[in-house]
Amino acid sequence: MSGAVDARSLAVVIFLAFVAVSLLLCGLAAADQDDPEHFYAGGATLGPVGAGLAIAGDYVSAATLLSTTGSVALAGFDGLLFALATVASLVLVMRVFAERLRRKGVFTMGDFLADRLGDNSVRRALGVATLMVLAPLLLVQLTTAGRVMTAMFGLPEGALTGCTVASGALMVCYSAFGGMRGTGYIQILKVAVVLGAVTLLAGLVLARYDWSPFALFDAAQAGSKAGGDYARPGLQFGHGLAGGLDLIGFQLTLVLGAACMPHIMMRLHPLRDAWTARRAGVWATAPVALLCAGIVVVGLGASALIGRDLLHAADPAGGTALLMVTGALDPGASGPRDSPLFALVACAAFATTLAAVAGITLAAASSLARDFTVKSGAQGEGKASAREIRHARWAVVGIGAFAVFLSAYTHDRNPQVLLSLSFAAAASILPPVLLYALFRPGFDARGVRWTVYGTLPLIGVLMVMSPAFSGTPVALFPEWDFAVFPLQTPGLVTIPAGFLLGLLGSGRGPDTAPDARNRHRARWSPARARGGV
Repeated sequence: MSGAVDARSLAVVIFLAFVAVSLLLCGLAAADQDDPEHFYAGGATLGPVGAGLAIAGDYVSAATLLSTTGSVALAGFDGLLFALATVASLVLVMRVFAERLRRKGVFTMGDFLADRLGDNSVRRALGVATLMVLAPLLLVQLTTAGRVMTAMFGLPEGALTGCTVASGALMVCYSAFGGMRGTGYIQILKVAVVLGAVTLLAGLVLARYDWSPFALFDAAQAGSKAGGDYARPGLQFGHGLAGGLDLIGFQLTLVLGAACMPHIMMRLHPLRDAWTARRAGVWATAPVALLCAGIVVVGLGASALIGRDLLHAADPAGGTALLMVTGALDPGASGPRDSPLFALVACAAFATTLAAVAGITLAAASSLARDFTVKSGAQGEGKASAREIRHARWAVVGIGAFAVFLSAYTHDRNPQVLLSLSFAAAASILPPVLLYALFRPGFDARGVRWTVYGTLPLIGVLMVMSPAFSGTPVALFPEWDFAVFPLQTPGLVTIPAGFLLGLLGSGRGPDTAPDARNRHRARWSPARARGGV
């Protein structure tokens, strides 16, 4: 009993320390937040190291930490593929987009496309796309933060709503007062906490098997009860044709969707020059790669030390594997929640979800404040006013309150369909728009609208008709069954559709698109690109 009290006391101490330090950092960053350049793009003051670590922090979400660990534990090779796709996605971000999206006075994707294409009419379409991508992701992250807080303090299930509200209040404080720079500080702190916790867990797991990855994998394979299938792709979605297509579609959606998330893109705009972008890329990719390696080790350890039956009984998706393995690694604890190691890892998981929620909320509020209100004179010149900053802060409050309200009524549903919706929208809409705008002459505002307004309904229809929505025990509505689309993730259909719609819709205005392109080239001469923005 005293061990349980000590573990929970440690959890309270670690939690309060994280909250106090993060609020202090936001307070320090809030001194000059009435300046739009600081509120929206304060990341420019972080330097290449800070910017890279902030990008890594924004990139690591609850799905990366909890879901990938569970996938490795329950699906073996498929989980390893998901971890590799996570790293590959960040490499894609930093290699393809980092140097090209940086621009002074650009704060949102709507800003960038309006400036790039010379047409402000794309703002509303990009705003719609941004909110459709971020809203489901925000709900999942906020619900996860409430669940982790409940588990961390050993509270009953009925306290979940209160913990979600508390997480939402912290989220609003971080985003509204800290702005881009304040949330950047929190992301850097999160990277240190999470990387330390996962590295410690991975080291303890390997130590159990004499530091032999092969012995660990053999034990994980035995604990999975999947035999040779654990070492082959297909365990997550099945080995048939539909399962193979689902795996390919999920991997493609994960790589492209994570690469183009609006809150990640928002971190790229303040980068000062090409050299800063390249250095930031190294500092962003290295921690995420190390973290994903640790997640793979911990996931294998969960399968080896706990076993498939107990993991599946606790959560069919394996989302609790990271927290459950702490009890197995602390033999002196009477239960998983009575371990000091559990307190440390639970706090790291909470820091992950809370920091991700703050970044997502800030990106959604920035889009709401700019892409739906700025009409003209804002083509990348940063002419927002103090009134706009007040609107952005009120947007943070409104989005936070609405997200908390929805989370309180959806926390008993499987969040997988919301994650699939978010990543499918990001992968199907934003890569075509960005890649065509950057590399295809003649791409115009019509192409943007065709991509956004043509692909979003298709994603919605396919998601509703998929097994992720109904017809399976882990569906959003397991009591219904009207799934006729065989794939759980629609990306294999909607991603090509997004590129096709952008191609068919653009190039209809040959007299205007070249002029916009020439204006852009005049601003982005090679000499100026070398010297910075």
